[in-house]
Amino acid sequence: MNEKVLARRRIEGANSLAKTIAIISNVAPSLIGFRGPLIRDLVATGAKVYALAPDFDDNLREQVRNLGAEPIDYSLSRTGMNPFRDILDTFRLAALLRRLRPDVTLGYTIKPVIYGTIAAWLARVPRRLAMIEGLGYLFTPSGGNASKRKVLLQTIVRHIYKYSLAKAEHVFFLNPDDLKEFVDGGLVARSKAVKLGGIGVDLDEWPVVPPARKPVTFLLAARLLREKGICEYVEAARTIKARYPEVRFILLGGLDTNPGGISRDEIRAWVEEGVVEWPGHVPVKPWFAQASVYVLPSYREGVPRSTQEAMAMGRPVITTDAPGCRETVEHGVNGFLVPPRDVEALVGAMERFIKEPALIETMGKESRRLAEERFDVRKVNARLMEFIMPKDDE
Repeated sequence: MNEKVLARRRIEGANSLAKTIAIISNVAPSLIGFRGPLIRDLVATGAKVYALAPDFDDNLREQVRNLGAEPIDYSLSRTGMNPFRDILDTFRLAALLRRLRPDVTLGYTIKPVIYGTIAAWLARVPRRLAMIEGLGYLFTPSGGNASKRKVLLQTIVRHIYKYSLAKAEHVFFLNPDDLKEFVDGGLVARSKAVKLGGIGVDLDEWPVVPPARKPVTFLLAARLLREKGICEYVEAARTIKARYPEVRFILLGGLDTNPGGISRDEIRAWVEEGVVEWPGHVPVKPWFAQASVYVLPSYREGVPRSTQEAMAMGRPVITTDAPGCRETVEHGVNGFLVPPRDVEALVGAMERFIKEPALIETMGKESRRLAEERFDVRKVNARLMEFIMPKDDE
């Protein structure tokens, strides 16, 4: 058999690898909100896309079908730490993947990455991709000595990551710090690790809206976890409102069952005190339109989607000089970076916008520029699809 025939067969083989893609998520809404543009782009190439989630309802199934994908239910305990349940779910997922016979799997968030990759390997899926969107509670510094339980769990999770990622073809990271930690820690081979940057936003769906100027309004949108810097935000709000009573502070997000979750009673106390407004878990776009400045004092992120959305809408950003967060701000250009857990520095950054309100517009314009440069979902998806659906190697 001559080399031209062999080369043609290799190309045909490469083309056949990505005809069917299974995207494995831990919650169905993220398939629409976070993976929707990617699903549309994949379907536009003629690919068949399965969208797997453990919590579909009729409305979410219909939304996934409208993207052109087929919603598929599977069993997963999103936050549980029951190894027997997780092992059983892995084998169930492997059996499901055997029936679906995808050419490529893409798992994102911790359990779909770990157990989804193992299940795809057991099911002999030819190509297995994983996306580390952030390292979460176990890898976030505790601000003191970590509990023995947290250290033990982190050790276990590291070993499981190492085992599962050895079975992945490529592992995507959103920021260089996470990539370095996994490579230096021996959790993934450097040859497999790819820095993607933020997952991006549809800039047409997040157009620039004039910011609120009077009163100056700060907004934070996140899962209500301590590691998101919620308590520092509230403490800074308390200090600012004592000096500038007219300033508004909005907190968006739902309660969370993770270990760092903030209780409803705590939030109610802050609202009753008049420190923050808390509409709850609501669509963020109308509230971003009311904001002057976006604030995320998180201890660690992948590259936060909420910050990318705020930047697209032309909002300056105050965030921490921490992994993932620092990827969104050029200090003094489109906002300010402050140290994690530093309430005094956070107050100082907020006061800059109160005392110099012209910064709200000028830095907001820079945020939009950076969003167009770094976080355009079309550019991000084009790069990701080079790995999901490789081009001919002529």
